[in-house]
Amino acid sequence: MLDYTKKPIIAMLHLMGSGSRDILERMAREADIYYENGVDAVMVENYFGGVEDCEAGLRYLARKFPGRLYGVNILGDYERAFALAKEYGGSFVQIDSVCGHLPPEKDKLYAEKLMKSAQGRTFDILGGLRFKYQPVLSGRSLAEDAALASQRCDAVVTTGSGTGEDSPTEKLMEFKEVLGTKPLIVGAGVTSETVAEKLRYSDGAIIGSWLKEGHTAFAEVSATYVKDFMDSVRRARSA
Repeated sequence: MLDYTKKPIIAMLHLMGSGSRDILERMAREADIYYENGVDAVMVENYFGGVEDCEAGLRYLARKFPGRLYGVNILGDYERAFALAKEYGGSFVQIDSVCGHLPPEKDKLYAEKLMKSAQGRTFDILGGLRFKYQPVLSGRSLAEDAALASQRCDAVVTTGSGTGEDSPTEKLMEFKEVLGTKPLIVGAGVTSETVAEKLRYSDGAIIGSWLKEGHTAFAEVSATYVKDFMDSVRRARSA
């Protein structure tokens, strides 16, 4: 489980590569870089690779890093993510939206299915709210959706408008106000220059593009960027 009092940093393993072997080898290199430079947890996601690549990645992490924190996001299929987290000892599952993305009549059914699937789990749920690329169809206020989201996950995740785009500080402040003591994770757009400010109004961060060459999701992870970012995180935490 994640310790939100320590404001954990979760680094993305996007599973880029030219085939299953290349994907796994690249993921292994990236995981090594992340853990060696003090990242708290990593998350495999089928951003480029497929679900089978996520499973191979989790299998590798379970074998190579049994004492470390890692999780999974299967885009559009939280039930598969739950099964993989359970099978390979994942500490958390991210769902890009747990509330707000559906009209009320569909949301009720979604919530019932989600909570039933989550029974007996041994991992945290990081639940998106007003998340990038997700529609807002609930017809409810942010406070109302935040209250429902808080019942469906262990920490709420929000972002700006897109991958690598800033998650506005004003939005984080508003979310912290309506969430109260519920942990809030900033899910995109954090940089070495902004991480201190973002962590002031959140309880952790998910970081991907900024840690890659050129700060783009389509590039290789840079050990220099990871070290620089985590140095900034350590300064922010000590302050």
